[in-house]
Amino acid sequence: MEKPAHTQFPIHELVARRWSPRAFDERPIGLDLLRTLFEAARWAPSSNNEQPWRFVVASKENETDWNRLFDCLTEGNRRWAFRAPVLILSVASINFEDDGKPNRHAFHDTGLAAENLVLQATASGLVAHQMAGFDVEKARVDLKIPSGYEPVAMIVIGYPGDPAVLPERLRERELRPRSRRPIQAWTFLGQWGNPIA
Repeated sequence: MEKPAHTQFPIHELVARRWSPRAFDERPIGLDLLRTLFEAARWAPSSNNEQPWRFVVASKENETDWNRLFDCLTEGNRRWAFRAPVLILSVASINFEDDGKPNRHAFHDTGLAAENLVLQATASGLVAHQMAGFDVEKARVDLKIPSGYEPVAMIVIGYPGDPAVLPERLRERELRPRSRRPIQAWTFLGQWGNPIA
């Protein structure tokens, strides 16, 4: 299933096709394809070329690792994510390597790397869903994330699935048209509160 965005202005079709479904097919993702996703993430821009992103990845082919990530998800996300063959946790290194000072752009840059990964997934015929709904402290402990690093988001990756497999409420959400606030609601010209025309 595809659900391209209906845009006000022309955008690249890859960006228009990217969306966050909950219906996943259970077929595995090959290792070379996973490497391609991480190669895309590797080339994201970052402040001072710090590259503060880290990813913890688990495939269902290694059930113990996959379950460790899955068990960090909230109950609401577990209801649909259990079919996905790959789970990823994005993590940000919150201090600069050279001087140890706080990197206030670490989350931003980790998000850029995640978006590269997600767009590459879309280009590769996969779908991805990024989630804030996970237990950060459980992830920190169970995945042995050291101090100086912050868990950011869980990402489910897989092939698109049939929305019919979802519980009714989630299926309705899956089939609902996509929507976004208009540009002038959040873009200001010259100063805050002056909407762009």
